[in-house]
Amino acid sequence: MSAKTKSILIVLLVLLFDQLLKLWIKSNMMLGDEFIIAKNWFIIHFVENNGMAFGLEFGNSIGKYFLSIFRILAVGAIGWYISKLWKRDVPFGVIACFSLIMAGAIGNILDSAFYGLIFNESYGQVATLFPAGGGYSSFLQGRVVDMFYFPLISGNYPSWLPFVGGNDFIFFRPVFNLADSSITVGIISILIFYRKFFDEKHQHTEPVIAEMTNPEAGTEEKTNL
Repeated sequence: MSAKTKSILIVLLVLLFDQLLKLWIKSNMMLGDEFIIAKNWFIIHFVENNGMAFGLEFGNSIGKYFLSIFRILAVGAIGWYISKLWKRDVPFGVIACFSLIMAGAIGNILDSAFYGLIFNESYGQVATLFPAGGGYSSFLQGRVVDMFYFPLISGNYPSWLPFVGGNDFIFFRPVFNLADSSITVGIISILIFYRKFFDEKHQHTEPVIAEMTNPEAGTEEKTNL
């Protein structure tokens, strides 16, 4: 199986599972509903967010348009870069990491682009797919469906701490989805396992750039040799 085929397969599989899970959550749960997978540390908790990964927000409707357009452009750039990697002799892990990042970005774009059109609200009810009255929002204004919640450690901040003293503490508080996880795994894997690949690429590029910007230096070096 070629690197191109495996890369496309990674993207399609992540998108398939991400969207199937989100569609199931949206079609079977109301906002705020939850059920416990593993007591005290793994919970399926249905929330929606208007902005970035892990429930972060990004402005109003104008901000959402900006974020969605940025995501689409980023996916295009990543796709272009992956297509270049297919033609080069690079570790497949590098291609797999970028494929994971691309798949996660597409997964959240699909929510923003279409969920507001094909679902009605989940407030106080289980949403209906393709409701007669239309969806709850317009194109690119949909909310991203999140469900994974890992409150691994809970307690209270010490009372002597400024600002947060005495307040509840939960780690890990953000609720996220499979697309967010795909992006995070891709980025962290690149930083941990493939930094050397990009360092070597930079080292190979520097002499070429130097010769292009200062041809005389390259000529002098060749003469000395």
